Amino acid sequence: MTLLPSKDLILEACAGAIHEPHPILLAAYELASLHEARANADPGTAAEIDCCRLRLVHDIDRWIATAIPARAAASFLHTETIGTVVDRLAELSVAAYAALRHDISDLELHDAWHRLAELTIGYTDLAFEVSTGRRRLPTPEPERNPS
Repeated sequence: MTLLPSKDLILEACAGAIHEPHPILLAAYELASLHEARANADPGTAAEIDCCRLRLVHDIDRWIATAIPARAAASFLHTETIGTVVDRLAELSVAAYAALRHDISDLELHDAWHRLAELTIGYTDLAFEVSTGRRRLPTPEPERNPS
């Protein structure tokens, strides 16, 4: 497997199939599980779920920062981290599969899957650009010590 997993492996992980214990795939699975839980959560539980999601996003971003060598400042800066993109992939994947189970219009169903497809293309482009040094990512926030 390459350093950054393909969109297909991430989508499979979001659906519960992890073929290799890659840190991003494991996090994608957990993020999808959290998005499923959040869909039916009360406001108090939703806040707790969101904290768990933020921790996983941060974990992905810290892993990326250590696994991918620093790039020249001349490369273009992306506005999102890999962690935030993987979180959105998990969210849209859960929404697309939920759309199949609900009685919604064809237009709404198409829209759910179209948004997921567009983001998978964006992830693929970002992964390629980061891997080749054409794009750099925002610096992850440092680990905070609880006070």
